[in-house]
Amino acid sequence: MARREFTAKVILVTGAAGGLGAALCRRFAAEGARIAAMDLDRERLDALAATLPYGTLAIAGNIADPAACQAAVDQTVAHFGALDGLINNAGISHRSLLQHTDPAVIRRVMEVNFFGAMQMTHAALPHLIETHGVVAAISSVAGYAPLLGRTGYSASKHALHGFFDTLRTEVEDHGVGVTLVCPSFIATGIGGAALGGQGGSATSARITAGGESSPDDIAQRIVDALAQGQTLLLPDRTSRLAWWVRKFAPGFYARTMKRRVSAEFPTPSEETRS
Repeated sequence: MARREFTAKVILVTGAAGGLGAALCRRFAAEGARIAAMDLDRERLDALAATLPYGTLAIAGNIADPAACQAAVDQTVAHFGALDGLINNAGISHRSLLQHTDPAVIRRVMEVNFFGAMQMTHAALPHLIETHGVVAAISSVAGYAPLLGRTGYSASKHALHGFFDTLRTEVEDHGVGVTLVCPSFIATGIGGAALGGQGGSATSARITAGGESSPDDIAQRIVDALAQGQTLLLPDRTSRLAWWVRKFAPGFYARTMKRRVSAEFPTPSEETRS
């Protein structure tokens, strides 16, 4: 299979003002792509656009709003004349045990992480079919393995796998590539922006396993994976190790994960002592 080139191609990136989103915009721009950058944060979005090649389209919008998704795609096509790639990168997280979590928090996470990606992809799909383009979804290790204290986040990422793996069977004969990306921990700040159980900011400190990857490194691996037509990218050592251990020793994986992550959620007696 010939390597897909991105020179002069139009790539729409959601969550573009964040760490990985901004890195993806820079990497695609370095490949010669024309960038449509979508994010909620207009100020950070404009600052990003100022660092990218002239002609970058900055779109302020909320992917949890179906009308905003359609408007972003329409603006992109109106501005550039086509759409060749969609990177579903926008997402939020939460850190709270289910028994201490308002169900509205999980619904909010699903609205952004799953329904947002679904709505963006639905709006973009006619154009991607026309251009034989690509669509990617930024999932996580939590998309194929359990992660304590993140029931809603894990559910949203698992849902992406069912959706995009099935979508691939529908569109591959139209020449559309579909890639799922499952990094472990990236130094993007998403952990600090995680929701708590009642919808405010999470108060527990995030624990990582194996350190954090740089957004620029992961972005380069994503661009390469899309160019090569990969359907699944496990971009770092931790994500690859988790994939195989979860597959062949799920009980061992769960015990190890619980031992490492449970310190994020102290018991009431431990909270009192602290």
